[in-house]
Amino acid sequence: MKRLLVLAFIFSILFTTSCDALSGLTGSSLKIGLVTDVGGLNDKSFNALANTGRLDAAKDFGVQTSVIESKKQEDYVPNLTTFAQQNYDLVIGVGFLMTNSVWKVAKQFPNVKFAIIDGAPADDAGKTENLPNVANLFFKEQEAGYLVGVIAATMAKDKVGKATHNTVCSMGGIPIPPVDHYIAGYEAGAKAADPSIKTLHGYSQDFVAQDKCKEIALNQIAKGSKVVFQVAGQCGLGALDAAKGKGAQGIGVDADQGYLGSHVMTSALKKVDVAVLSAIKAASAGKLKGGKNVVFDAKVNGVGYGKWSAKTPASIKAAVAAQFKLLKAGKIKGIPAAVK
Repeated sequence: MKRLLVLAFIFSILFTTSCDALSGLTGSSLKIGLVTDVGGLNDKSFNALANTGRLDAAKDFGVQTSVIESKKQEDYVPNLTTFAQQNYDLVIGVGFLMTNSVWKVAKQFPNVKFAIIDGAPADDAGKTENLPNVANLFFKEQEAGYLVGVIAATMAKDKVGKATHNTVCSMGGIPIPPVDHYIAGYEAGAKAADPSIKTLHGYSQDFVAQDKCKEIALNQIAKGSKVVFQVAGQCGLGALDAAKGKGAQGIGVDADQGYLGSHVMTSALKKVDVAVLSAIKAASAGKLKGGKNVVFDAKVNGVGYGKWSAKTPASIKAAVAAQFKLLKAGKIKGIPAAVK
């Protein structure tokens, strides 16, 4: 019930009746295709959440849905094209890395409706071109990053667990805007909680290979960080495993990853499932707008933080709840979206 209320709230704010190229999609016979990014359905975060939104839509609205997993970036165009050639009513590309691929396929199939998570169509030169048959779905990841940055720095300042070196770290996959938004917000939140905190960040250049992320996290832990924030999809699970092995604390990303163990203090939530579900609901009602940016932020519960580990002190929970309330009210300004 809570999920449906949030969905209805977002739907009412973000999607309005339109007579543009995305209007006119109605009925439970709608066919929806989802194309994952390279992390695949087993990343336990970004792609898995998108797929949850697809499955929820099939259950809630009776639409027909299918998913194709991308194993490499070269799969994007053929995977998107597969659905377009089969006359799917809405094709959803999951991830910033698909911006050029969505542009190519959407231009080739102007009568097919598309949505892209974390980006907008971009031409071969990387220039954004808003298309009338593509809805652009964005998140303010920096807000979720800010919240978990406050957590990390407060843990270090209060010497929670082994966090005694006044150092925290983040570990990203490929340095693309959504990843950098998280890290920039994380570092800003950490500095807000403790201006003297030292922040470390690195990139694995990969969203899949867990060993790469684990190696970077181990190096960061060796430099004194006992709080590890992963922003690398399936690869980032290796970073959380490194934290567990060294007695450090981890912070998950996108989905609530507390199920991995009590070493995961909480997670920076990015409700990709809600975005996918909202887009499909809007499409089924003929109200999904193309050529526009739709932004999911704290105000509409599009980002936030997950369940708490039992190891988290009540003082930290209270501090973060207060910061989240300020974010939702628009009272925290100027959170950076770029890593310094």
